[in-house]
Amino acid sequence: MAAYGLYSHIQSNKRRSVVLIVGLFFLVYVLTYAGALLAEALTVQAPSDWYLQKAWQDLLQAAPYVTIGTVLWIVIAYYFHQSMIDAITGGELVTRQQQPRLYNLLENLCISRGIPMPKLKVMESDALNAFATGMNQKQYSVTVTSGLLDRLDDAEIEAVLGHELTHIRNGDVRLMVVAMVIAGVVSFFAELVFRIIFNSGWSVGGGRRSEGDGDRRGGGAIVAVLIAFALIVLAWVLSFVIRLALSRSREFLADAGSVELTKNPDAMISALRKIEGRGELPGATSAVMEMCVDNPREEFADLFATHPSVDRRVEALVKYAGGHDPGPIALPPPEAEPIPGDPGGEGPAGPWGPAPETQVPQGDSEGRPFLPERPPIDSGRPSGSPPPGPWGSPRDGD
Repeated sequence: MAAYGLYSHIQSNKRRSVVLIVGLFFLVYVLTYAGALLAEALTVQAPSDWYLQKAWQDLLQAAPYVTIGTVLWIVIAYYFHQSMIDAITGGELVTRQQQPRLYNLLENLCISRGIPMPKLKVMESDALNAFATGMNQKQYSVTVTSGLLDRLDDAEIEAVLGHELTHIRNGDVRLMVVAMVIAGVVSFFAELVFRIIFNSGWSVGGGRRSEGDGDRRGGGAIVAVLIAFALIVLAWVLSFVIRLALSRSREFLADAGSVELTKNPDAMISALRKIEGRGELPGATSAVMEMCVDNPREEFADLFATHPSVDRRVEALVKYAGGHDPGPIALPPPEAEPIPGDPGGEGPAGPWGPAPETQVPQGDSEGRPFLPERPPIDSGRPSGSPPPGPWGSPRDGD
């Protein structure tokens, strides 16, 4: 069914996402079957059809344990993924007193749409990026880098916050975490199988022998091993492709959702242009980068990029939201801000700059206050004459 309008696209995207998550879960069983096929081929000599049937029986026996193990992995991630992400990125929870500007922007967006306020965190980094995490309402949080706070204005920061709030509203964050967990199971299992094979030194068909011709048995084991390898590679590639599909399709909707929240497509466009190419988080894993506003880690000419290019996202905002593209924006390099009142370490500064040394009274050697030898302004009055009255100097003869 074709989708028309933002909300129907969101619902359609959710249905496709559920199908993709089921597909990821199915890949775990594909890997289990491939592992059983390899185990039989490395221990028993038999025809290839025997290996396929025996591996299927092994899969049926192992399916309950595989399901329990995968669910347990998801449960662990449900409770501890946030602490693991914070340990990787160094994000720290902030309050209104610590970040009044950022806190107020996020709170205003939440109040305007009746959205519960997520936790707010700041990551110390010169990179320009932000991401949302969490599996439920109590865990949802938005993390912003300090570099983004320094280089973007209020309207642009509000657009980025609206982008992340849309991910939370649409359930993208929860599905992305589940997808990454299941994909992590697939990657872990595939790597484990390869390590066992290459480090064990097993030989194909090097175990028990069954009835039949020896050459036929050896050929059947080789075929089984090739099929198992093909299934493992296919499962790994498909798990990666599914993660790409989940991430790419959501970024366009999150940009559109930000415009809906802020009513300012130009702010979202200029934020993307400033973030473009400046979002690399040092030390962050690929899984964390997939959740960010922009992921600069692209390979194979955008074929395996987890995010659509900034140009495509800006083009969509210009076409469908009526925004204006300023083109790539050059930003000056970040510089250390001078400490107020201490320009160059030469003493306190006044409202018009640092005071010259000749104008700073220091006192004499005995500690007495410095007094000038003559008044700073010459009144023209002779020494010893009485001071002038309120209406000027007294006239002669008065």
